[in-house]
Amino acid sequence: MSALSRGLISRLRLIASNPTRTTTTTTTTAPYPFFFFLRRFGTADALVDGASEESSQMQQSRVMTRNSKRTGVIAVKCGMSALWDKWGARVPITVLWVDDNIVSQVKTLQKEGITALQIGCGQKKEKHLTKPEVGHFRAQGVPMKRKLREFPVTEDALLPVGTSIGVRHFVPGQYVDVTGITRGKGFQGVMKRHGFKGMPASHGASLSHRSLGSTGQRDAPGKVFKGKKMPGRMGGKQRTVKNVWVYKIEPARNLMWVRGQVPGAEGNFVFIKDAFYKKPDISLLPFPTYFAPEDEDPAALEPLVADLGEVDPFMVAD
Repeated sequence: MSALSRGLISRLRLIASNPTRTTTTTTTTAPYPFFFFLRRFGTADALVDGASEESSQMQQSRVMTRNSKRTGVIAVKCGMSALWDKWGARVPITVLWVDDNIVSQVKTLQKEGITALQIGCGQKKEKHLTKPEVGHFRAQGVPMKRKLREFPVTEDALLPVGTSIGVRHFVPGQYVDVTGITRGKGFQGVMKRHGFKGMPASHGASLSHRSLGSTGQRDAPGKVFKGKKMPGRMGGKQRTVKNVWVYKIEPARNLMWVRGQVPGAEGNFVFIKDAFYKKPDISLLPFPTYFAPEDEDPAALEPLVADLGEVDPFMVAD
């Protein structure tokens, strides 16, 4: 199938959109297997038919190994609050909202050469998307999503298209890495951008109190080296905060509280995955993700809080 040209696939989809064709003698209707054949172009072969045995096996929990790598999720930064530890110090807490994450595409070694999952977050109207984006979602058979992100995974962590991923993909007490775009601060000087102390406030320093001073050398080498810290655009770059501790999870609203701050402004998208350095206990993580029982009511679930031991570090000591 990989050898078929893009034009042939487009032609087949055009025929599929008009399955009934009228001739001079009879009227012929395209059979159902033809549409199933077209559906196989959208996803990997093993992940196409949700009713197949292979797909049903992929929706079951498996055994996670030390080399297994789970997918991440896309969240929206809701805001920041604060708690107090036992010494009376203020501890920042960031609230993240995992908004309707589903698997929108599966990439396998046989087709794309990698094993990865494309995750979609949020909702968006078709009129606000480009035609290639609409075609992508229709080919995969998933709803229109507002944000997409690809997460590399191991082969044993692949999930079928359309699988929902909630906040219970993580467990309280584990560490995660959070990636986002930092706040853009515009064009800034060296004192704010790099922490320079500036020029003297007296003794002849006229109108140069916040300048950077000398930038180069004398006749040799007679240039400014690359990488010199100078004024320029500050912020607006992708940064990852590592080893962020998950304090609490609320499945009813798909919210999670993490200790510390994460990059980006309120309302921005952030990408969460298992910590690389402080790896969580694989026996506690749902693998490849958390599958809710059929009789479970998400609205009736209580928040899950990390085990803090005998003394709560967020409470002021009496």
